[in-house]
Amino acid sequence: MTDRLIRITTALAVVAVAAVAAVISYRHAYELVHAHGETGPTARLVPFTVDGLIWAASMVILDASRRKQPAPPLAKWSLAVGIVATVGANVAHGASHGVIGAMVSAWPALALVGSFELLMTLTRNAARCSDLPKGEASTEAAQPAPPRTEVERTPEQAVLDEYRASLNGPGRPLSQRYLAEKHGIDRRKIKQIITSTEQSVA
Repeated sequence: MTDRLIRITTALAVVAVAAVAAVISYRHAYELVHAHGETGPTARLVPFTVDGLIWAASMVILDASRRKQPAPPLAKWSLAVGIVATVGANVAHGASHGVIGAMVSAWPALALVGSFELLMTLTRNAARCSDLPKGEASTEAAQPAPPRTEVERTPEQAVLDEYRASLNGPGRPLSQRYLAEKHGIDRRKIKQIITSTEQSVA
């Protein structure tokens, strides 16, 4: 329950930060595109292509990770290009206010990318946890534990159990020689065990 609560609260925090950063980053990109000659729907949609590329590339990488396959090179390149584009657009937006202005303007984009990658990490970890009962975590549960009687019983008890089972089976009971050789016990000891068994049955 504690692990699940941690994952839920972390996911909520990451989503909240990502949402705020996305709004600010979009506004910076929109104003930059608008200031360089684009207007109307074009100016509003261009910023979506940048963040959309990051989303699509991350989803492809996440899917490859869940399938335990290497991430496609195109997805890695697209993710890198998208990150550079969104950070670059935010830096350019604040560049007119100097180095500090560029850093402040770039922060929402960095927070957006970082939050998004944190969310992908949470998703990958959750997928691994959900797979554990079917894989490594369930190995011990899937394999039945050996009967305690087989592990803890003495050689004498094993001889007694085997001889009693042969009394109820087809054919003749097991011989003393066979039991002595199989269990490495002296035949006189085997005889005592069998005699005590026959007396108890009688």
